Amino acid sequence: MPPLARLTLTRLREFIREPGTLFWTFVFPILLTVALGSAFNHGVTPRTRVAVVDGPGAERVAAALAAHPGLTPERVPASEANAGLRTGRFALQVTPPEQTGGALAYRFDPTRPESPATRTFVDDVLQRDAGRADARPVKDDAVSAPGTRYVDWLVPGLVGMNVMAGSMWGITFVIVLARQRRLLKRFAATPMRRPEYLLSFALARVVFVLCVDLPLVLGFARVTFGMPIHGSLAAVAAVALAGTFAFSGLAFLCASRARTSETAVGLINMVMVPMMGLAGIFFASSHFPDAVQPLIRALPLSAMNACMRAVINEGAPLSALLPDLAILGTWGSACFALAVRLFRWT
Repeated sequence: MPPLARLTLTRLREFIREPGTLFWTFVFPILLTVALGSAFNHGVTPRTRVAVVDGPGAERVAAALAAHPGLTPERVPASEANAGLRTGRFALQVTPPEQTGGALAYRFDPTRPESPATRTFVDDVLQRDAGRADARPVKDDAVSAPGTRYVDWLVPGLVGMNVMAGSMWGITFVIVLARQRRLLKRFAATPMRRPEYLLSFALARVVFVLCVDLPLVLGFARVTFGMPIHGSLAAVAAVALAGTFAFSGLAFLCASRARTSETAVGLINMVMVPMMGLAGIFFASSHFPDAVQPLIRALPLSAMNACMRAVINEGAPLSALLPDLAILGTWGSACFALAVRLFRWT
């Protein structure tokens, strides 16, 4: 058997025989999908907690807010309301006009995304309760159909996160651990070339991503939450392949010189943690300032998430994803070429 084929088969066997790897690669993404999908897909209108300062007029204000299905008012002392704002328990604090001398008083943190919207929402409810009439009639059209929900937006991001985490932990940590145990010195004495050793990890990741990761996560989301896939499965597989190539190259680069498992863990976290916060897995990256948007769009996880969501949620063809696919290809090619030059067996 050629060295590359033998090494790839070895990688697959190592992966299957490690229970901990199986859990974090397959079980954990499913549990995360269930937890987050259930939190935002239970068919009940989400309710925002509002603190009403207890005292004169508090009962009337709380009753007006409680009549709305999107609000949960709580009558609490002023000290408890202030503490609740600091800890995030309440999105807004309302002081009745009887306690302020005639005006409703709102206290909130404008840097919290939900607080300014809650302030406007609560004021509208209380003003209508006081007798204000709308200048024009309005009509609400609430949409909660498959393809438009938060869970439909979330799952493609979880796929990207899973590909990144599987590549970083399944390649970087394994190579560094083998170097620390002096196993790489034995590999160096065998009739194989350095690129073949590295490519075997990438090929093993491709097999697991295409044959296990994608069918498992997307199939589970489809069966459990009814998540539609508007694009072709071939396009989804192509995006996953490009993402695997990019993150495999990044993992090779991190593993090229690291000598201890502690160093490997630090490098993995240095790569993964910023991208998990910036690349739009759990919330849109558009919330960040415009000055850092070019940097965020250049991240491999941002490019993969954008491609996955475009194919799954919008049915976009691969021809519309060429800029993001080029970013993934550039990351993979550059990191792999640099890793081959820097790689050490000891």
